[in-house]
Amino acid sequence: MTPLGEGTPGRPADAGPVWIKICGIRDAEAAFAAVEAGADALGFVFAPSPRRIDPDGAARIVAAVRGRVARGDGDGGARAPASVGVFVDAPVTEMVAVARHVGLTHIQLHGDEPESVVAALQERGFGVIRAVPVPRPGVADHGTAAPLPALALTTRADRVLVDAAAPGRRGGTGRLADWAAAARLARRRPVILAGGLDPGNVAEAIRVVRPWGVDVSSGVERARGVKDPERIARFVAAARAAAPRTGGGVAAGSGASRDGSLAGGVGAGPRARGGDACVPPPAGG
Repeated sequence: MTPLGEGTPGRPADAGPVWIKICGIRDAEAAFAAVEAGADALGFVFAPSPRRIDPDGAARIVAAVRGRVARGDGDGGARAPASVGVFVDAPVTEMVAVARHVGLTHIQLHGDEPESVVAALQERGFGVIRAVPVPRPGVADHGTAAPLPALALTTRADRVLVDAAAPGRRGGTGRLADWAAAARLARRRPVILAGGLDPGNVAEAIRVVRPWGVDVSSGVERARGVKDPERIARFVAAARAAAPRTGGGVAAGSGASRDGSLAGGVGAGPRARGGDACVPPPAGG
């Protein structure tokens, strides 16, 4: 099974301990910018979204990135990043066909997929990231910490991605996730933090949550669906600079490994610019 973490594609030897994914990639320029900045993974959305890309387009970008890295173009220290496909309640056969055509290394689930789907994808050799929305405490809750969804603890997915919750939305709310809840979960298993992240708040998010990784899409855009290379570079630099100070990611004693292996199954207040976890609302939504 393809690992996520130290020593994997897209992870320079001198990278900090936090894993960084730039999601919603739709063109080679954005992909190259992410690689040059030192991101560990590129995310491609195959679900209804303004950032949706067709499999042929994604395949061309993945091939171009791998070719560029193999030739040693650009930053001499760049390595081919992991390629993550984002799906919402798609059939396993469709996801596997797209993944093999594009050259995906991992599949991210943003729907209500049963655990049998996670198992089926893992059996076919793909690392699986499962998005779990966590509601923020409301006024009526008097600041009580939000409960962790049971799925966040029980899923056999290799990584859990914590995003902000909103009824009827599959990410892309522009809201910050509940960092307190995410931090509690990060003490128990590897967590990828998403929801409202941008270059200005990612360092604080890492300090508070201590996630295994971070995920950004619209937080590094200059217009809807258009990535900004300068913002990508600033986001990655801020995340890298913050991680060593926090020890980066899963807290000691959690039982979760920092080696990034995906073989394990079950285991282990700042401003928001409108960043999201890959799957924005439909246009006009």
